[in-house]
Amino acid sequence: MSTQSKRPADNYSPLYFLASLGAGGLAVTFFMYLMFWVPHKGRPVPIFEDISAAFTSGSTPLKASIVIAVLGIAVFAFMNVKSLIWNFSALSGFKKTDAYNELRNSNAETTLLAAPLATAMTINAMFVVGMVYVPGLWTVVEYLFPMAIVAFLLVGIWALRTIGDFLGRVLTKGGVFDVTAHNSFAQLLPAFALSMVGVGLAAPAAMSTNTITVGVGLILSTFFGIAAIIYTVVAATTAFNSMLHYGTAKEAGPTLLVIVPIVTILSILFMRQGHGLHVSFAAHSTAADTMMFLARMLTVQVVFLLLGLLVLRRQGYFSDFVFGSKTSPGSYALICPGVALSVMLQFFVNKGLTEAGLIDKFSVAYWVVTAVAIAAQFLMIALVLRLNRQHFGKADESVVVPAE
Repeated sequence: MSTQSKRPADNYSPLYFLASLGAGGLAVTFFMYLMFWVPHKGRPVPIFEDISAAFTSGSTPLKASIVIAVLGIAVFAFMNVKSLIWNFSALSGFKKTDAYNELRNSNAETTLLAAPLATAMTINAMFVVGMVYVPGLWTVVEYLFPMAIVAFLLVGIWALRTIGDFLGRVLTKGGVFDVTAHNSFAQLLPAFALSMVGVGLAAPAAMSTNTITVGVGLILSTFFGIAAIIYTVVAATTAFNSMLHYGTAKEAGPTLLVIVPIVTILSILFMRQGHGLHVSFAAHSTAADTMMFLARMLTVQVVFLLLGLLVLRRQGYFSDFVFGSKTSPGSYALICPGVALSVMLQFFVNKGLTEAGLIDKFSVAYWVVTAVAIAAQFLMIALVLRLNRQHFGKADESVVVPAE
């Protein structure tokens, strides 16, 4: 019987959608440079014209930052879309296998939520690309917002149907959910997907000047945001109980950190809603309120980062699955927390500490916090490149499988 070399990614899992998700998230981390360093008076976000003006008249450091940001967005948005297309192609083939039927009848059925999660991220990333690269976009943006709402709503319905398939099976048949295999936060993936849809729906609420568009965005994003919170609380509570009984599943260890991106996404969702309520409905909150809100959310993230990294270190996860010879598609879940922490710190220092007057913009204290955000960003870039080599690079000749 002949054998052939095989890449780890050839043994497909829906968790490979997290590779696309991570790349999209990294594109957003570069957009943070433009968001908070490029002046965009009269608009909630910088657009092509603002970026061009800043590049023409700005200082040398600002020009360098713009170049890095624009190139970074281009590279990782491309990786995001390329990976998404590959995943849909691979998933199509995977659905024809016995392994897919086994997955649909196991706890791992929820890994299918990685597909709508990554798709929602790509829609967000494409809006970033549009703002950065398309001249005159803001003149037609009010026509784009309803289209965005429809797109995110369709993804949200897709996610809800997939969740319904899973919950309908495990809550009606009894005994089909393996509690002993619930010893991780893997079951929080549906909440992650719902929150990503919610933050996308909140974008028109924050940026539109049409009251109806803002209102629809507020209501729909509230539904998906609250649904994500409910699912997170239930799934995390039951999972923690299982982990106390059986220990944390080593291969699923990175899921302990999934709370971090969920919190960042929901924080941005609520901030977007707050901006929409302020502009369109005269609701007011102070800069101090925003600072304390972000401080509380950041605290939640730090607590779960400490917990997750403690367990991963004790289990030797990094030495096995990141720097060692073992591979697991779940390793891509490590990218999301670092990306989310970087984005959260950018919001905390700019929308929290600076706007509240606690520190001055571009002061030493400002750059100290920002440096942590940038360090997390580039650490995740290195991790993405490492994991891509492991999973998608040239097949290791030591790994052989029977040819079919």
